[in-house]
Amino acid sequence: MVTLQSAESVLKTVYLDVVSNQLNTEINPFLAKIKQSTEDVWGKEVRKLAPFGINGGIGAGEEDGDLPSAYGNQYVQFVSALKNLYGQIEISDKAIRASSNSVGAFVNLLNAEMEGLLKASAFNLGRMLYGDGSGLVAQVLEEGTGSCVVDSVKNLIEGLAVDIYLDDAKILSAQRIISIDRDTKTVYFSNAQLEIPTASKMYVQGSYNNELTGLGAIFSDSDTLYGVDRNIHKWMKPYIKAVDDDITEIIMQQAIDRLEEVNGSKVDFIVCSAGVKRNYQEYMLSFKRNIDVMELSGGYKALTFNGIPLISDRFVNEGEMYLLNSSEFKLHQLCDWKWLENEQGKILRQTPGKPTYAATLVKYAELVCDKPAGQAKLTGITES
Repeated sequence: MVTLQSAESVLKTVYLDVVSNQLNTEINPFLAKIKQSTEDVWGKEVRKLAPFGINGGIGAGEEDGDLPSAYGNQYVQFVSALKNLYGQIEISDKAIRASSNSVGAFVNLLNAEMEGLLKASAFNLGRMLYGDGSGLVAQVLEEGTGSCVVDSVKNLIEGLAVDIYLDDAKILSAQRIISIDRDTKTVYFSNAQLEIPTASKMYVQGSYNNELTGLGAIFSDSDTLYGVDRNIHKWMKPYIKAVDDDITEIIMQQAIDRLEEVNGSKVDFIVCSAGVKRNYQEYMLSFKRNIDVMELSGGYKALTFNGIPLISDRFVNEGEMYLLNSSEFKLHQLCDWKWLENEQGKILRQTPGKPTYAATLVKYAELVCDKPAGQAKLTGITES
């Protein structure tokens, strides 16, 4: 017979390892390439020494002359707070009771909930990897009642709950998106009476300035990154070049050569918008060149550029391409995904005032790039 106790046991012993592995390796190809580690985690922060430049104690001299002066390695300390990542499932008391005498029915119930969690996590974690850590998903261009027109729907999806801010002050909390017209960029909410002002901004619920430090932050014009002044430490700034034209092999190779010659960084992952990938394919076809395809870990298919995987991701801005050395990225974590437990070790808890039970997966982590100058972004590429 299925009970709350047996349900908890299954969630802990069967589903946790499977779901944790899928969240880490199968929801996004870039995330799958990033090493995950508990190193350099101190309390609630990531603190790590990042070397830059070279050891200065080198030189040539005369046979009986002075030896080169000794200079050790140079370091700066990165400091960044661990971010709190959550994923939640909810099961109604009625569903549990209805399947109490059928193990198969209960397994199907849990499978459906877990698949929903994975789908939501794939969207949210994928978005964060390319975000700036703010949680911003859209800006309102035209106000409305129950709906509004936004600047982009790339980071929006039906079912997403958002907080709405105006002038950095929250004015609405956890408003759920029910429908999106992607042609007109109109967003509709479950609350048909909702008043949404022009110039307001949408953030994922509870995520305002609480997300991973993604590529958007690394490639931003912010003066600081991980607490380091980028105006003093120029190596903290990645390479950015405006193409303002079609993509070509020469343009891509120039960026790759720049990273290797100046920063000793070897590009092993290229990601762009879908329109840029099509533009690259058109360029190759114009010379009647075949494009090789490779399979990445996690089952992802990728085009190749000189042996380097090239993929598209929905969260990359239009007209942009990233050329990355994934070995310079690390997801520092306090622990891997765990179920949130109460004092009695219970993971299923009743939702206050509702006949439902919820369980929450949690991970405390931060994405850090050890060598920002070893990464590149091409902008203004023609979309096809």
